[in-house]
Amino acid sequence: MFTFTSLLGAQSSSPASQSLLELDGGIKILIDVGWHESFDVELLQNLEKHIPTLSFILLTHATTSHLGAFAHCCKHFPLFSKIPIYATTPVISLGRSLLQDLYTSTPLAASSIPQAAFTDYAYALAGSKNATTPNILLQPPTPEEIASYFSLITPLKYSQAHEPAASPFSPPLNGLQITAYSAGHTLGGTIWHIQHGLESVVYAVDWNQAREHVLSGAAWLSTGGAEVIEALRRPTALICSSRASQRVALPGGRKKRDELLVELIKGTIAKGGTVLIPSDSSARILELAYMLEDAWAKDKDDENADMLRRARLFLASSTANATMRHTRSMLEWMAEEIVREFESAGGTGPQGQNMNEGKLGQKTGKAPFDFTYLKLLERKKQLQRALAQDGPKVFIASDTSMEWGFSRTLIQNIAHDPRNLVILTERISPLSKTENGIGRLLWNLWADRSGANSSLAVEDASSKVIDVDDDDFTYREVRMEKLAGNELAVYQQYLARQRQILNTVNAEKTTALETSADIANDASSSSSESSEEDEEGQQGKALNVTTAMTHSKHKLGLTDAELGIDILIRRKGHYDYDVRAKKGRERMFPFVTARRNQRSDAFGDVIRPEEYLRAEERDEIENEETRPGLRKESTLGQKRKWGDVAKQMGPGGRRAPNGLAKRPKLDGPAGEAMRGASVEQQEEVESESEDESGLKDGPVRAVFEERTLRLHIRLAYADFCGLHDKRSLQMLIPLIRPRKLILVGGETQETLALAADCKQLLSTSDDTAERTADIFTPVIGETVDASVDTNAWVVKLSKSMVKKLQWQNVRGLGVVAIMGQLAMDEGGGHESTTKKMRVTNGEENGEEGMEEEDEEKEENKADVNGPGFPVLDVVSAAMAARTRAVAQPVHVGDLRLADLRKLMQQVGYSAEFRGEGTLVINGLVTVRKSGTGRIEIDGIVGMFSGMRPDETFYEVKKRIYEGLAVVAGV
Repeated sequence: MFTFTSLLGAQSSSPASQSLLELDGGIKILIDVGWHESFDVELLQNLEKHIPTLSFILLTHATTSHLGAFAHCCKHFPLFSKIPIYATTPVISLGRSLLQDLYTSTPLAASSIPQAAFTDYAYALAGSKNATTPNILLQPPTPEEIASYFSLITPLKYSQAHEPAASPFSPPLNGLQITAYSAGHTLGGTIWHIQHGLESVVYAVDWNQAREHVLSGAAWLSTGGAEVIEALRRPTALICSSRASQRVALPGGRKKRDELLVELIKGTIAKGGTVLIPSDSSARILELAYMLEDAWAKDKDDENADMLRRARLFLASSTANATMRHTRSMLEWMAEEIVREFESAGGTGPQGQNMNEGKLGQKTGKAPFDFTYLKLLERKKQLQRALAQDGPKVFIASDTSMEWGFSRTLIQNIAHDPRNLVILTERISPLSKTENGIGRLLWNLWADRSGANSSLAVEDASSKVIDVDDDDFTYREVRMEKLAGNELAVYQQYLARQRQILNTVNAEKTTALETSADIANDASSSSSESSEEDEEGQQGKALNVTTAMTHSKHKLGLTDAELGIDILIRRKGHYDYDVRAKKGRERMFPFVTARRNQRSDAFGDVIRPEEYLRAEERDEIENEETRPGLRKESTLGQKRKWGDVAKQMGPGGRRAPNGLAKRPKLDGPAGEAMRGASVEQQEEVESESEDESGLKDGPVRAVFEERTLRLHIRLAYADFCGLHDKRSLQMLIPLIRPRKLILVGGETQETLALAADCKQLLSTSDDTAERTADIFTPVIGETVDASVDTNAWVVKLSKSMVKKLQWQNVRGLGVVAIMGQLAMDEGGGHESTTKKMRVTNGEENGEEGMEEEDEEKEENKADVNGPGFPVLDVVSAAMAARTRAVAQPVHVGDLRLADLRKLMQQVGYSAEFRGEGTLVINGLVTVRKSGTGRIEIDGIVGMFSGMRPDETFYEVKKRIYEGLAVVAGV
């Protein structure tokens, strides 16, 4: 059994992807936890319902549309973090930096409390029955929490067959295997192959067959490129994305695409304008950054020398450094050209020639993604200083939708100058059915005025630049305000109810949750610490302290049932609690150990550092306290900031007297340069503090305001979406030959168009019966049954047939070949056989025989009265002699060369892989698997080897046969 349900992304303009696969035995697999730029929590309601029944989760790409809701689910859905999750290493690393950028850039990513949660009378605002509920935002996950969530993911490699672990509330997986293959769309992007019994499911959403600068194509084809690899060929079901399925690539391919983008940039630089290229912050931005760095490096060889170098090149993203650091450590996941470039940047070759001239121009030993011309911007102040510079500039900024990230700030700053240019790199989806964001509005303007159909192919209009003159459009701006009055009380009640739900769900682990007494003691103990202690770690506890203290004062109105065992310490007059049929914490008295408010050592003595100061240290402190205007130096027993240590160091690393560094007195240009540098460093520190404090601490609500933006700018389009096109789909789908085809991940028009094309492609063949496939185009929430087609009949086996069966074990399944003849069961023969068995059992077993007699009478009565089933009996001796020559034994199973290598090494043979898919044993026998699944064994005569090749050959052949099940007819 195999059913598919699209939770998000089927026949929708939104690129968000969530898919649910259900296999035989109740196994449920969730693939992708995508979200949309609107960050509407109601989009996750269908997902939340299925979380208690999920077996494991798979992630495909490090983009918002594939894992944007991952951190939200881990933080706000209690059972989500207990489910095993699998992804490739680049998806884990880049996904972590993506979500950290997302939650840092926009407060809406935290999502607001759903309106349905306020329908309860307990949350009603006092005195305002008809008042609208505010957009109260949930607490966003911190960068540390996001990192901990991604540490739960199990990394996998490409082509690595893996048997996943099941969640605690999942049925057994029964030998299910998952394998990741390259998808080509993003770094570490995955095509998943799921094998379970007779079901072979290939999940391929957002893949790209074309090779690019950073990424190689999708791993559909074998090394020769003539046919699809065996693991992905002829699956039970192929789940494929229809997004961009009607797109036709440019005739010149990748080279023509790059030339078009560079020409658009050069034209804007010649006019002295600014170029904005919106892109995502972790996936497709790598291709743009690498290509533009390459173009800037090669610019000196162009006819118009140094045209590009007249402009500054920037990459604006709040996690740009982290993204590039992760990327440099994952070169093995990239195209072969990147690996060769990295090797050439290392030094000299074997003949002593210079290997430092890589693809990125003639740079001196620069490794990939070690940029020379591209400058990374992570702060708003840095972005403002870059905009304030004179001359043309090129910005690659996050995000594509322009709803968050630096691209939104840039479009608001450059929209008034007709020299500036915005280059869209992919089709942008609307925020909702009734609302368009800035990115979607710009896309509609370009598509309408260039003559391109916004929902189909746009390659014919790619070279057109559209002038937008004085067009006004309204967009939504969001700002945050702190909660006050009734809103704060409602929010505290909501948190208390969610905390109670969490305690109920995780009753066995509630000791990890902080109780009100613990938090109160933490607050009192923290007040006794030094006043200069870093307050960053205390900001996250402020709301918990307030909620817990309010909870302990009984102001939340919780019932006795909701309090549970805590009623013994939070209600006066309650001294008994029924613990029968309770589990975990509910069976123990809620005793809380009070924490001491004083610092002490291991022996219980209170340590006061000021009592151990030397006399000169006391004098120094007293002198500094009496000197007005002088900053107090950190002394023994007081914590110091890292920056204070650097300020206290004098020239040459020596400590200046009284902790103050002596600054050299410089006049003239040197002094001006140093003073300018110090001012710039001070502004940098101030900008970092401003950016970090941009999001208000504590509970906040979102307030939306309508703004009007007047556009006086130019628009263009360059196709950098990195998705499959119409030609690649028409070529590969007939080669894959799926039995069932499920189309998701696209708009309604392109999904239906692809379904019509595939229906024609899969039905035009000489062998129509084999090539015909069922095509499904589900909508969101629709479940389709894509189980493997089987023709099954119910037959009965005779006793003589059962005695001859010789079962063979193949990967946990019993296989046997039967050769017999069918006859209708009329009840007579079967009844006489039953009578003989009944008499024998009665004589030997006594009363047990009589019980079996009654049961068999009922079975015979049911057989006679019900429909007659055919009986399969052994064939006669004469017929068996005639058919024995026709029925040959069958070898069942799939022998992996890696398993054969281990078997040969265990018996003392040397076995190693040489070339592609060739196993060499003792240097004399080679074993390889052809594309059709056949195993080929070749013996090599060793001239200088003392071993005989025939002995090795027969030993290898024996081990191969032992790894297969020989099924012969009976």
